[in-house]
Amino acid sequence: MVRRILTVIMGLQLLALLLFWYLAAQVFALDVALLAALLGVLLLRMAITASNFRLSHRARSPLPAQHRLDWTGRARLFFEEYGATMLASSWTMLRHRPQMHIASQPCALPVLLVHGYGCNGGYWTQLADVLRRERVSHLALDLEPVAADIEDFVPLLEDAAQRLLQASGAPRLVVVAHSMGGLVTRAWLRQHGAARVARVVTLGTPHHGTALATLGVGSNARQMRRGSEWLARLAGGEDAARRALFTSIWSHHDNIIAPQDSSQLPGARNIEFGGIGHVALGRHPQVQCRVLAEILAASGAAAGASGSPAALH
Repeated sequence: MVRRILTVIMGLQLLALLLFWYLAAQVFALDVALLAALLGVLLLRMAITASNFRLSHRARSPLPAQHRLDWTGRARLFFEEYGATMLASSWTMLRHRPQMHIASQPCALPVLLVHGYGCNGGYWTQLADVLRRERVSHLALDLEPVAADIEDFVPLLEDAAQRLLQASGAPRLVVVAHSMGGLVTRAWLRQHGAARVARVVTLGTPHHGTALATLGVGSNARQMRRGSEWLARLAGGEDAARRALFTSIWSHHDNIIAPQDSSQLPGARNIEFGGIGHVALGRHPQVQCRVLAEILAASGAAAGASGSPAALH
């Protein structure tokens, strides 16, 4: 479904490109007009990214001094997020085909990758490449339909977890979730328990909601609004042991989660970054290194608890 939506968006962008080209060709030569039209479409997408930063800045949380950016840092933040958004929406998520990778000699527990709002498993393309190189079995599931209630995604996550555990032969897994995917994972744990989970790593998850969710469409967007009853019920059903399973990685410059410290989860290990946008979290090298470290640490703990490396598979 996401691929169809993105295909339609790409088609509309192509029509806009042709329209701009036609209009510009009335004034300029054809090659110059084509360049101007292409620049116009890119600037339109850039304006959307800029608007997200503007809106998130209005609802921002306090920014520690050590994470303040100069003009070069702000420019890098913007263009890295813009590039990550363009790559995901115009390439990796369009080309995505759900598949499971089982490493022949795994060095860690298998990893279930859970994407966020309006995305599909193609969001994880870059991290999946890292996991493949590091001999980590993994599966990126798709959460559909796009605008469904978060609780409706729980059976999809349960089915994916069962398939990954069965295929890998591992007794437990690690969940890595981006944005809304972290809330889906928490809802899944509430229904199915944590016996099969060694660690949950969330990236930019609105654990306490986000002001920008008021602009979203669907039941899940309403559930992610600040102060929603659903978020309150979700938090009310978690104890200290459940929260201790979580590592929440977040950025002080997240342009979708605002206030940004909404990603801090009490009782979890909270790891903060600066200078990274929301979509860029999944492909940023520093974040990927931290995610891999969390996976390996959880896997090492699981092997140590069982007394045998065979616990990994």
